[in-house]
Amino acid sequence: MSQTQSAITRLDPVTFEVLKNAFVNLVDQMSEQILRTCYSFVIYSRDFSSAICDAEGNTIMQGTQDISVHVGTLHLTAKAVLEDFGDDIHPGDVFLINDPYRGGTHFCDVRVVRPVFYDGKLISFMQSNGHWADVGGNVPGSFNVRSKDHYGEGMRIPPVRIWSKGQYLQDVANLLVANMRVPEERLGDLRAQAEATKVGEMQLVRLIEKYGLDTVLIAFEEVQNYVERLGRARISELPNGTWETTDYIDMDPEVGDQLIPIHVRMTIKDDEIDYDLTGSHPYISCFLNAGFGASFSAVISGTKTFFPDIPLNSGFYRFIHVNLPEDSVVNAPWPVAVTGFCSGAYEKIMNAIFELWSGIMPERALACSFNLEYLLIGGWDRRAGYDNYFMWYDWMAGGHGGRSYKDGANAMSPVFGVGLSIQPCEGQERLSPVITTHHEIVTDSAGPGKFRGGCGVRKGGILTSCENTVMSYCCDRSRSVTWGIQGGLPSLPHGVRLNPGSDNERFLGTVFSSVALKPGDSFDRPSAGGGGLGDPLERDPKLVLEDVIDQYVSIERARKDYGVIIKEIDREIDLFEIDEEATKNERAYIRAKRRQWLQEDIASVEEKFKRGEIDELDVIRRYGVIMDYTTGHVLPNSTAQYRDMLYKRTLAHWE
Repeated sequence: MSQTQSAITRLDPVTFEVLKNAFVNLVDQMSEQILRTCYSFVIYSRDFSSAICDAEGNTIMQGTQDISVHVGTLHLTAKAVLEDFGDDIHPGDVFLINDPYRGGTHFCDVRVVRPVFYDGKLISFMQSNGHWADVGGNVPGSFNVRSKDHYGEGMRIPPVRIWSKGQYLQDVANLLVANMRVPEERLGDLRAQAEATKVGEMQLVRLIEKYGLDTVLIAFEEVQNYVERLGRARISELPNGTWETTDYIDMDPEVGDQLIPIHVRMTIKDDEIDYDLTGSHPYISCFLNAGFGASFSAVISGTKTFFPDIPLNSGFYRFIHVNLPEDSVVNAPWPVAVTGFCSGAYEKIMNAIFELWSGIMPERALACSFNLEYLLIGGWDRRAGYDNYFMWYDWMAGGHGGRSYKDGANAMSPVFGVGLSIQPCEGQERLSPVITTHHEIVTDSAGPGKFRGGCGVRKGGILTSCENTVMSYCCDRSRSVTWGIQGGLPSLPHGVRLNPGSDNERFLGTVFSSVALKPGDSFDRPSAGGGGLGDPLERDPKLVLEDVIDQYVSIERARKDYGVIIKEIDREIDLFEIDEEATKNERAYIRAKRRQWLQEDIASVEEKFKRGEIDELDVIRRYGVIMDYTTGHVLPNSTAQYRDMLYKRTLAHWE
């Protein structure tokens, strides 16, 4: 019998189960503490996570409310504290770290790490991680697309002591937040996170006083062994083999017309999983790169999605091996810019892993989901009674990919952080001079499929009394458009429009920084839907009819994407009718033509688009052509790469 197999016998089953769940509850109580005391609206909207680690920094447990992007990173930052301070760690100490090159994600994710002592012995670390809305740098919100290195992205905080033996080091805290916008908010979040770790410490001491130190320390080991044993058993039930796929970041700004590949090769051998991202592109000249910790998190989160019943701690990391090639877009070295990893490399890794596991576990299949996006507006609030610096920091809901036997979920948080709340417009309007003008589901945003993707959302706003205000945007998939699998079709491109419908309307794209704004300026942006799963021509026409009634799909796209001909009789009472004979003929026509469409000369497609013969969704879904919508020109290199992807994920699965 192996050591792992025998370890479970060190505690009786009841005590083990009680403590295992107590650790989860402990972390959740930390989360409740930060939720109720944080200053930042971003953290209040649940961009945070917590963990309890053992004396070596290994994660004992994460909670039920943590967002996926922090999974797999909290043990790395705990270990970074141990590496830097070693024996110079004392009761009452609290440390701060946000370093993405030491296991963190990006500079805005600031971790508070509290060592826990009992009878003079270091036994644990409590950790609270929150996304601070600004950590300095060249632009409000610390998301600077133009940065090639971290110096333009904000404060890099290596492990630093912020409380020493219980004494608050105010000078150190002031030094940090003096380099950040709205410093009083940053200090408030720091105190909230520190108190959250204190709650974790108090709860752990209560468990020790009830069950004894030795029993709790044994439980620390056993919960990790349990997760490892359970995970290995599940993996051993699956076939051995190797699978691989590629997803893309839109571009390197210094190169232009070229999708940036992220290649994922997964091997299952007995009870272990090996991920090799060799073949991924070298790091690029903007902030969409990911450091090691962020990419490791993406691998863990992508895998964990397919094993939702397995608890999450360092035992999960023992049977997963990850090779992230150095100096690549998935393992960028210091000081390469990485703040935009969340919209860049991170979700590409996750969606690629979703595709691989969808082939192994077809009952849990999931097509590509929409891309995380952040829109940041910062400046001086000149509304009556305010007169202060403001940060409008927003992310949107969007569509998840089509699933096996079921459509994708509409208007969801991104897979980057499914625990994120969508920020209430009323709260945003109270805190900043930005009024939301509309927030609605986007018709035809769902990627067509036998099981369509979920729908995306459109949101817009207008600025009121403000001064010295700029806008930045962190997103992707204006070119690597959210794709379908097993014959499914793509969604639609992301992108922001400034002053839509006016004479000075501008399409700003998906990555920009420091666009100057003035009172009265408006903006609009859609999020993509999820990609479709399965051939759209195999979708039940009655389901297409229901989508038309719900305004998820237009009558026109019902014909073009699904080959279903629907007649509107009375919209007021949702009375529509399927023309079954015309539908049969239309589907036969599409089957005969669709392979040719994906091979049509791209110059011809561009001309048709300019003449208004086809629209943006035709360009993407029928012709697989990628365009630069700021110029209206086709991108030949990106189109060739995107068509190759469509051939593999879509065309190869058609009859």
